[in-house]
Amino acid sequence: MPSLQTVSSPTPTAWFIFDNGSLRPESTLSLRRVATALAAKSGLPVQAVSLLHSSNVPPEALGGEAARLLEPALAAHFETFPEGEAVLVPLFFGPSAALTEYVPARLKSLRTRFPRARVKMAPWLVYPTEGDRRVAKILADQVRMTARANLWAKPKVVLVDHGSPQPAVAAVRNHLGGLVGAELGEEIEALAVASMERREGAAYDFNEPLLASVLRTGPFNAGQVVVALQFLSPGRHAGPGGDIAEICAAAEAESAGLETRMTEPIAVDGRLVDLLEERLRQAVKV
Repeated sequence: MPSLQTVSSPTPTAWFIFDNGSLRPESTLSLRRVATALAAKSGLPVQAVSLLHSSNVPPEALGGEAARLLEPALAAHFETFPEGEAVLVPLFFGPSAALTEYVPARLKSLRTRFPRARVKMAPWLVYPTEGDRRVAKILADQVRMTARANLWAKPKVVLVDHGSPQPAVAAVRNHLGGLVGAELGEEIEALAVASMERREGAAYDFNEPLLASVLRTGPFNAGQVVVALQFLSPGRHAGPGGDIAEICAAAEAESAGLETRMTEPIAVDGRLVDLLEERLRQAVKV
């Protein structure tokens, strides 16, 4: 397969990797590290942007460089190059509403201003029908590292994601849970999947069970439990003192025999960067 460095375009191309965005500076800093690694891997000037929120982080918390949002960044590129091109790489596990609804709506708005501009979107990370086990292997290795760091021989595992109003996103989590369980095999006592949170109403029951409920239900309400974070970057949910840490602490307070430890988010894993470069190649071929 040819290097991405050989890809040429008749008009200037901008390359962006984007996440949902966060008010926590560590999330933007993580995204920038991924962009830097992807740029080094691909040989392309990949820029880090977010969909929302991150532009409200004080620049001094980000090394003096303000966070950028995708839509203004695209507009600035197309104002300079009205017939230019942009390639977007989503840092998302699955087809969240951000990718299936929000981004298409913003691109439609931009096309009214720049009708000759072109945008290519790379695929998200995990497709249950694809048979790719790389993300599951990363998550499994995070469980192993967390267990070893705590001298745990055969812990129980709960794989947790944020929770989503999109059934296809929950399907990605369930798919990864099955693969992670298969990867770990006899190294663990049991594995469950869970959502951090969900919307009210029976229509969103596919998010069940919630992490708070799993940690109060046998066998996960006692003993050593690794909470495997299906999160790409630290932030309000997955960061130190975040929502998941609070859920775990509350469960431990109710069950004296329960010990929980969280894995790290996985965005900076080199294997994930390899997968992102592959997704970038797929977008270029469109």
